[in-house]
Amino acid sequence: QLPLVESGGGLVQPGGSLNLSCTASGYRFDLYGVGWFRHSPGTEREAVACISSTGSTIDYVESVKGRFTIARDNANDAVYLQMNRLKPEDTGVYYCAATLWTATLTPSDYPSWGQGTQVTVSS
Repeated sequence: QLPLVESGGGLVQPGGSLNLSCTASGYRFDLYGVGWFRHSPGTEREAVACISSTGSTIDYVESVKGRFTIARDNANDAVYLQMNRLKPEDTGVYYCAATLWTATLTPSDYPSWGQGTQVTVSS
């Protein structure tokens, strides 16, 4: 299990931006594929984006394409999720997850999860 820590959540107005971070200090984070997922009350945990260990392969769920950008800085053991043009339906707890296998948009493919960071989009 990789000790993942998310940060950067908060309250933002519709149309605003947030940049989430996911870190795993002390571990070879560059070996892990990473996914971002979110969970809102009354819904299933859903995928947002994923990135391969090298950053060469990236995928997004359709609803965030063109608005969110996933990136990683392996020198600093971090993966980021830049979220622009936020909508109320983006509200939820955002989790990062890591796997030594291929990064996918399927939550069950990830054995390591962080505790989550709350994102609230509201006027």
